[in-house]
Amino acid sequence: MTTSCFGPDFSEVVNTLSDPQTLTSISNRYPDNVPMPSSEILKNMVDKLREVIFPGFFGETTTNTSHLSYYIGVYLDDIYKLLCTEILAGLCFQHDSDGKSAILKDKARNIAETFINSLPKIRSILSTDVTAAFLGDPAATSSGEVIFCYPAIKAISSYRIAHELHVLETPLIPRIITEMAHSETGIDIHPNAVIGDHFTIDHGTGVVIGSTCVIGNHVKLYQGVTLGAKSFPLDEKGNPIKGIPRHPIVKDNVIIYSQATILGRVTIGEDSIIGGNVWITHNVKPNSKIIQNKAKDAQFIDGAGI
Repeated sequence: MTTSCFGPDFSEVVNTLSDPQTLTSISNRYPDNVPMPSSEILKNMVDKLREVIFPGFFGETTTNTSHLSYYIGVYLDDIYKLLCTEILAGLCFQHDSDGKSAILKDKARNIAETFINSLPKIRSILSTDVTAAFLGDPAATSSGEVIFCYPAIKAISSYRIAHELHVLETPLIPRIITEMAHSETGIDIHPNAVIGDHFTIDHGTGVVIGSTCVIGNHVKLYQGVTLGAKSFPLDEKGNPIKGIPRHPIVKDNVIIYSQATILGRVTIGEDSIIGGNVWITHNVKPNSKIIQNKAKDAQFIDGAGI
């Protein structure tokens, strides 16, 4: 490397980093001028959606009945435009298109319109999640505190939004939305997971809910719970087989305490309690209580187990 008064010569590094052989899977190789999804725009859109879903709690929306319809109308118009742009970008990313296709534009508009028409349904189920969080936490003083402060509501609301977009076959955008919530809250919920009403996560940090999980109604998780997959089956070429159900099914009225790990396509029966720090890879019958076995005949030296 040579150095001049203008600084080091990085031409060799530039050439190496620009070598097409090093860019096989880590470079956007789509044509120039292809619109790409924007996490900044999506964050703005999700913030606006929260203002519509929980009016009076975020942004400038108000619960004054004489003004509420005005604010919601303005926000929905903005959300629709943002959705059309970002959904089209996701479709272009999926189809290797330049964004000028009339078919993709129409599809983006149809998805955006259908999604906005689903907002009353999303609000309704989110209200049950807020109720579950409030009733399930003696420290909560009000539903408003839950909406304002609890990371679970932020993560679950992002999931509900992303899941609806996923159901409408929106590529890429749902995953970006849930991963933004994951970064903010430490709660990782895949948008493909199916989760019933009155769902809550206490504390929340470290919770993982895999893509093929099915969770019933009135389910409560604590921090550090993993609903994951075991080792993946491989195809004839040795690659993981994708798209098969590989995550747990959790039935109604189940409580899963902190750091529990449940792996594979197993079923946790309704009305069961799963204790903390357990490892489960088998079906659990309804009305079960699974806890760690107590240590027997443990030896201690100077207060430390051996």
